[in-house]
Amino acid sequence: MTTAHSYRENLFALVGDRDPIDVLSRTPSTLDDIIRTHSATVLRARPFEGNWTPNEIIGHLADGEWVYGYRLRLILCEDEATVEGTKQDAWVVVQHHNDREPSEHVEIFRTLRRFNVAVWRQLSSADLTRTGRHNERGAESLAAMLRMQAGHDLSHLNQIDRYVRAIQERVRQ
Repeated sequence: MTTAHSYRENLFALVGDRDPIDVLSRTPSTLDDIIRTHSATVLRARPFEGNWTPNEIIGHLADGEWVYGYRLRLILCEDEATVEGTKQDAWVVVQHHNDREPSEHVEIFRTLRRFNVAVWRQLSSADLTRTGRHNERGAESLAAMLRMQAGHDLSHLNQIDRYVRAIQERVRQ
């Protein structure tokens, strides 16, 4: 089994039988809860050397929303669309995600997500069969991309939760 296939299957498993659009629609309020419950200091703390901070993860989700929105439109509107991967670590570092306010990341995310979910909701079954070619994962339909995006949200929300708990545990010691 390839790494790309494993990645896709792991994201699908996180979504399970949930409606992916419902998962996508809930993420902004979950992020609101995170930034309301935890201080910017906690969210900017690095829980493990070499890993992102919770704030950087939120920034990554905002970047991902922009990328997924572009890919959605590209595959929907163009024949034989080629979809490129990103150097996500560079995006986080070069854009100084940890220097931004967590609320700014969430507001950017919320705005992009509202725009993109509106497009997802209007797609027909036939639209969801449209396929693009990802440079790392090969052919992907919009239906697969939708489930992957929902799984991506869930994966990173779980990661934020784990990292915040690790930060809080370190502070208690």
